[in-house]
Amino acid sequence: MTTPVYAVENLIIDLYTPTVSVRAVDGASFEIHPGETLAIVGESGSGKTVMTLGPLGLLPEGVAIDMRGTARADGRDLVAMSQSELSAMRGGEFGVIFQDPMSALNPMLKIGPQLAEQARRHAGLSAADARKEAVSLLARTGIPDPADRYDRYPHELSGGMLQRAMIALALAAKPRVLIADEPTTALDATVQAQILALIRQIQKEDGIAVVLITHDIGAVSVLADRVIVLYAGQIAEEGSAIDVLTRPVHPYTKGLLASVPDFRSEISSGTREIPGLPPNQTKVEPGCRFAERCSIAQPSCLARRPTLLPVGDGSVLHRAACPVVLNAQGVAHQ
Repeated sequence: MTTPVYAVENLIIDLYTPTVSVRAVDGASFEIHPGETLAIVGESGSGKTVMTLGPLGLLPEGVAIDMRGTARADGRDLVAMSQSELSAMRGGEFGVIFQDPMSALNPMLKIGPQLAEQARRHAGLSAADARKEAVSLLARTGIPDPADRYDRYPHELSGGMLQRAMIALALAAKPRVLIADEPTTALDATVQAQILALIRQIQKEDGIAVVLITHDIGAVSVLADRVIVLYAGQIAEEGSAIDVLTRPVHPYTKGLLASVPDFRSEISSGTREIPGLPPNQTKVEPGCRFAERCSIAQPSCLARRPTLLPVGDGSVLHRAACPVVLNAQGVAHQ
């Protein structure tokens, strides 16, 4: 097993506004290795983006943050870094593909100079070489006539081309970790497939690690090597994409998969919604966060928070935070 390129341990993130505080991430731990794709899935509001972008200092302005735990990359802890140090890490060690490229790119500046500045700043290129690198990145991400697109403003590109430009910007400093935050949102199905194929191609060529934040199970099945299922800021299940998608254990994971329509079937059996609503994360309650929505919850589920336990033969590669299911399967745990 290779050394992780990014490792998070016991991450807790509390968000504060003038009127309320929210425990957005509650004791999450994970790691990712070079050349691997880790998908983080869950309902809207489950904490996917906060868990991934919080240590990089990329949460919205106007929200106070209290962050504990560690998030290590290149032997350094992002949680303990200053804003200037984080800025250098974002451009160098990490590249980010945001779900809304129009808000991530400066609408007042042309596409090319924004890419060139990123390459110049983090790779130390001259102005002329930075321009060449920017044009090369646009070409690599499949943008036709990249020299012409270099001098275009963001509003002059289509949604698909704009997302490709966003990917080019994320790659400008040659990062070791590429974070893709809902990279296919608002794109039609054909363009979605093209963007996912592009990310997969780049990863294969560069050997970088990819963290995919999504609620799109189809994207997970295409790209992911491993999957983390996040619910109300806590990891409910983790394992290989094959294990999690085809042999889910946690009731929440099963509910997520059951809610995805199967368009391959000629006879639709319908989908099942997960009953109830996510818990109020302004209160840190004991017990399983999913218990009130779970059809198999036991009294103990409300009293004690479950930990991630190995599934089946005890392999640490597939773990779930549901002792009720694991005990029913004959897997004894303390």
